[in-house]
Amino acid sequence: MSRKLQNTISECCDIFNNLRVPINDEIRQTMQGNIPYYGANGIQGYIDKYIFDEDLILLAEDGGNFEEYHTRPIAYKISGKSWVNNHAHILRAKQEFNQDFIFYSLVHKDITKYLNSGTRSKLNKSELEKIEIDFPASKDEEDKIAKILSTTDAVIEKTQAAIAKYKAIKQGMLQDLFTRGIDLSTNKLRPHYEDAPEMYKESKLGMIPREWDEIPLEKLTTQIGDGIHTTPKYSPNTHFYFINGNNLVKGEIQIGSALCVNEEEFEKHFKKLDERTILYSINGTIGNIAFYKNEQVIIGKSVCYISCKQSVNLDYIYFLLQASQVTKFYELELTASTIRNLSLASVRSTPITIPKDEREQNLIAERIKVTNNKLQTEQTYLHKMQSLQKGLMEDLLSGKKQVKMAKELVTQNEN
Repeated sequence: MSRKLQNTISECCDIFNNLRVPINDEIRQTMQGNIPYYGANGIQGYIDKYIFDEDLILLAEDGGNFEEYHTRPIAYKISGKSWVNNHAHILRAKQEFNQDFIFYSLVHKDITKYLNSGTRSKLNKSELEKIEIDFPASKDEEDKIAKILSTTDAVIEKTQAAIAKYKAIKQGMLQDLFTRGIDLSTNKLRPHYEDAPEMYKESKLGMIPREWDEIPLEKLTTQIGDGIHTTPKYSPNTHFYFINGNNLVKGEIQIGSALCVNEEEFEKHFKKLDERTILYSINGTIGNIAFYKNEQVIIGKSVCYISCKQSVNLDYIYFLLQASQVTKFYELELTASTIRNLSLASVRSTPITIPKDEREQNLIAERIKVTNNKLQTEQTYLHKMQSLQKGLMEDLLSGKKQVKMAKELVTQNEN
């Protein structure tokens, strides 16, 4: 029998919707355990019983990301013991099909034509069965494509785990180093306050070493201000940009998503800053942060610029502004309105707790920087692999790219 190049879900999958069992929140509270309880878009909680113990594909029935299929998944893989409620369809590939291939064919598929037209989009089982999936000419090719995409998935998951690890390490370092500092005689953290209270004193940010100062941020800067309070005239395809708080990402100004302005508008609103300037979002989203590196940008009112004196370690200030001590201080300073706002007065009065000895400033900043660089490396690699996987899915699942070429591409990016 010749292989069909297009099959419906009913032809390539078994559907186990009849085995689904919803459990309300009240009852789930009496069933606490470590077995995942799944709904339309992932884990809803953990219980102590299971229905399934195998690899399955879950596809949202209602409440799914159907309209956002390009950027958000509409299906996901599960394995091991699980319980699934009635908001997700349950699929398992039939023996002659590769389950991973089916998953990757569905995860970002446009199925909107199969949904009902009610106020809440729903994929009924009868329509689910009609969804068509394109398959390669041979099962061997299908398996190879699934293997390649599974490999990139595994790399992405490993990278995400590394990012979570470095984020946790960084947060721990911010907490320890900005409260205990480093004893220069031992090159180690000072003892905890509870173990040596005589070594500490109070500050607006909590207990700090006695050798430290508490100084308002404005005393350590040459200028603090915000951007323009008007909307500039936009002009496409120039190399001058208008940025706001959302363009401050992972310590850098992301101009790729910024709007362009012409040279006249740039000259009119440009603020002369130097490379000892930190940009910080103060309106809407609070706390996005980046170094200014002489980019040709004008900034909006949602961005505050903080230009630091030569006498202070710039990295020290940059990392302290990300520490929980400062972010908690800012939470209390936010104005009460629909859109959150941090005033320039609050920024200027930010209590900066800082070692008097510049050597300790430098040592603290350097230790955090090492971990932060590792975090940024992993984040850059994650973005690279996610872009690679997206391209591979588009090419391999449509037959545009050969498996051999795709394998070589994955190998190159793993090395």
